[in-house]
Amino acid sequence: MPAEQKLIVIAAGGTGGHMFPAQALAEALLERGWRVKLSTDARGARYTGGFPQAVQIEQVPAATFARGGILAKAGVPLRLGAGVMSAMAAMRRDRPSVVVGFGGYPAFPAMAAAWLMRLPRMFHEQNGVLGRVNQVFARKVDAIACGTWPTTLPDGVEGVYTGNPVRAAVLERAGAAYIPPGDYPLSVVVIGGSQGARILSDVVPDALGQVPEALRANLRVAHQARAEDMDRVAGRYRELGIDAEVAPFFDDVPRRFTEAQLIISRAGASSVADISVIGRPSILIPLAAAIRDEQSANARALGESGAAVVLSETETTPPALAGHVTAILSDPTAALKMSQEASKLGRPDATERLVEMVETLSNKGKNE
Repeated sequence: MPAEQKLIVIAAGGTGGHMFPAQALAEALLERGWRVKLSTDARGARYTGGFPQAVQIEQVPAATFARGGILAKAGVPLRLGAGVMSAMAAMRRDRPSVVVGFGGYPAFPAMAAAWLMRLPRMFHEQNGVLGRVNQVFARKVDAIACGTWPTTLPDGVEGVYTGNPVRAAVLERAGAAYIPPGDYPLSVVVIGGSQGARILSDVVPDALGQVPEALRANLRVAHQARAEDMDRVAGRYRELGIDAEVAPFFDDVPRRFTEAQLIISRAGASSVADISVIGRPSILIPLAAAIRDEQSANARALGESGAAVVLSETETTPPALAGHVTAILSDPTAALKMSQEASKLGRPDATERLVEMVETLSNKGKNE
């Protein structure tokens, strides 16, 4: 192993929102000759199947106050402390050039270890509001990369807008030509994620049933619904005479987004990034149950630029949603403008921007 080969420790939690950008950074740095370790807990390790085999997975104890009863919460400090000690021991054996966190409670031990050892460190926040772990370290890192802009940061703390890394299949379609709506089949994609799909299943079919008949006849809907909602959603579309494909998961979302005239979606960071990079008109419905209302922050830039219509859950009624769908799909010029504005906000080079920050920080640490 070359002595000069740099090592990065990536610290991330177990959800896709945290792990995907971590994976993208890992892949990019491996291509540049870095060694890569991923620090996570046992739960997070179950979500690492997509990481390259060259990435070394290091499991450390971690816990959160957000789950379990009184006894479980009482044990959280002990587990986190054990995790920090484990991470420090690993970093003493194999000192990293830089440590990068992506949020989630499993990222806490490695980030705390890096702070205690005064190693070069930074984190990437996917949402427009800092998650709990990133809040803890906002004043304890050398740099902050923001996937959403603007991101709410503590007073006096500055971030760098990198954007959120997207999948290769999305990058291949970056800025793909948009076909404005007209008197022909119109593709509408409805996607909400596992936690937030219920309201879309409750409201969207009835809303599309209320658009003018001539427009409704042209609709071709791809609706991602929870497994328990599939039968009733598909049945409702049939009752309304709307051509709809309903499934719990679409493995070709980038293609469907590219072909869509309109996307109706929650405002998760990854979804917003995909919509922006491909460049499509959207109606975004932020998840009201999100603790920090981060989805509203995620949707803000698209809404303010005119690239998206942003509706709160209380505003998302069938008549209101039908009105917005009708307005977008009945005005090709306005729909095209929305597509163009979305593309302007896309960051297809988000991974490269992250890599640049990491390499700059590692070189700074080497020179100090």
